[in-house]
Amino acid sequence: MDALLKKQLEIAATKVRMGVIEGVHSAKAGHPGGSLSVADTLTYLYMHRMNVDPKNPDMPDRDRLVLSKGHTAPALYAVLAERGFFPAEELKTLRKIGSRLQGHPSMGKLPGIDMSTGSLGQGISTACGMALSGKISNEIYKVYAVLGDGEIEEGQVWEAAMFAAHYKLDNLVAVVDNNGLQIDGRIDEVMSPYPIDEKFKAFGWHVINVDDAHDFDKLEKAFNEAETVLNQPTVIIQKSVKGKGVSYMENQVGWHGKAPNDEEYAVAIKELSDHLAELEK
Repeated sequence: MDALLKKQLEIAATKVRMGVIEGVHSAKAGHPGGSLSVADTLTYLYMHRMNVDPKNPDMPDRDRLVLSKGHTAPALYAVLAERGFFPAEELKTLRKIGSRLQGHPSMGKLPGIDMSTGSLGQGISTACGMALSGKISNEIYKVYAVLGDGEIEEGQVWEAAMFAAHYKLDNLVAVVDNNGLQIDGRIDEVMSPYPIDEKFKAFGWHVINVDDAHDFDKLEKAFNEAETVLNQPTVIIQKSVKGKGVSYMENQVGWHGKAPNDEEYAVAIKELSDHLAELEK
């Protein structure tokens, strides 16, 4: 990846993380851990890979993204704001009564939201439907679905996996955000989905493993490979850090679903601001 582009993406992702913290702190509720772990992937997709237009959010040939792990909506909102779909100031209305920024993504309320999600396991199924529709209609758009590693404990995920392979949905790319933690603890202790890659292979998917989801060069390589795959869906299994970018949140299961208090907020924003200043030098 070009060095300038990589730096621009790193700057954007840092601003997205700041948006996550702003929103969750203002709401006094939300899911910062998983939002921070997936921030780089969503930034990469919306800022570089996907064919989307903030001025025409419903254009028929746009690429679609389904945030199957819908509780990490703060990251999606922050990316959409950074991309220009709505004013960044609106991030502070997260979860407020009357806000367009609900606790989980809601179609029709906010431009750029392709699917209402939140009930884990269902997002990947709707992404399959979008992809099949595109194949039937000979459309050129791609469908991206982002899942949590705890989410794939849901049986519906594997029904969708079987469906996608059966219909040869090569216009579908799933991303499993493998940060190793879910609300009740470590995924390998709650209900281990490992080996994730072998499971998807057995269901007929092309599998790409990424050992660092926060390295834009590695994300670029993975998504470029996904573009070359024909006659089968692709899954990118990426190793990430829950709470990435905020030192006291990293790899801490307690930050799955709670908001920072004022003191914690100040520490998080300072860390991210300092990192942003270094990148912008």
